[in-house]
Amino acid sequence: MDRFFVRNHTLTPRIDADAWRLRISGSGLRGGPVELTYRDLRHLPSDTITAAVECAGNGRSFFTSQQGQTVSGTAWKLGAIGVARWKGVRLSTVLKRAGLRRAAVDVQPVGLDPDFVTGGVNLGPVRRPLPLDKALHDVLLAYEMNGEPLPPDHGFPVRVVVPNWIGIASIKWLGQLEVSAEPLFSPWNTQFYRLFGPAYPTDGELVSRQTVKSAFELPWEASLAAGRQVLRGRSWSGNGRIRRVEVSTDGRTWRPARPIGHGPVWQRWELPWHPAPGAYTLRARATDVTGVTQPETVPHNTLGYLFGAIVRHPVTVV
Repeated sequence: MDRFFVRNHTLTPRIDADAWRLRISGSGLRGGPVELTYRDLRHLPSDTITAAVECAGNGRSFFTSQQGQTVSGTAWKLGAIGVARWKGVRLSTVLKRAGLRRAAVDVQPVGLDPDFVTGGVNLGPVRRPLPLDKALHDVLLAYEMNGEPLPPDHGFPVRVVVPNWIGIASIKWLGQLEVSAEPLFSPWNTQFYRLFGPAYPTDGELVSRQTVKSAFELPWEASLAAGRQVLRGRSWSGNGRIRRVEVSTDGRTWRPARPIGHGPVWQRWELPWHPAPGAYTLRARATDVTGVTQPETVPHNTLGYLFGAIVRHPVTVV
């Protein structure tokens, strides 16, 4: 867990699990508000899933370094993703226990971290709505990570885990669920986490599902010995499993990589390589089960979200 990336909008709160309450309310419920304690939640039927949490800005730096475009936000390479085994209660279990109306359309998890203030404007607690069909499908209210209680930086005592969607959907330090019979809005689905740019509508395009990516298991600008090498890496997609991975070591031709096992989130792979001394740019591209293949470039968006193009990874062979 000490290798799992951390991305917060404000500060990590310290919360007493015994005093923690989850308040469920809104026009999408049949009755009035419902409250659950930590003990209540842990007594509900549990489930365990292996899922990634990946920042929408993972790969953001490549908009600038590869495409020469200006973007705002943390200049991540490909390290803004972590995979863990999460244990908790299905959000669907909690919502059905609270009593859903047939008219319910959105569920908005709200965090207990301090209000987010930017440009002198207080935008309130971090929150972002989920459509009801996603909320009822595979979303987990997690209280354990890799067999241990959630660490504070990862949402103790309870966080949301939304498989295959951008990280902001997986709200940490959960304190409230607003269930609504009308569409819900927050700065995190109107002002942020939308695609703005020439290729998109004036009011932007909502970001939800993650894109396809590939990464070599090598340091950036790695130095390798000439002769026999085995290149290794991993590929993943918010659309589901990876169908195939191809690797280029010469900038012109592609060779199929050999898959290693079948992980629940990413596909590991390897390729033998016999390089002579020199400078090389390695490239890997994946195709997922829906047929989506990583492109050479992706349309620019000003906030630098969802970079899914082929990453050019420099190495030197000596």
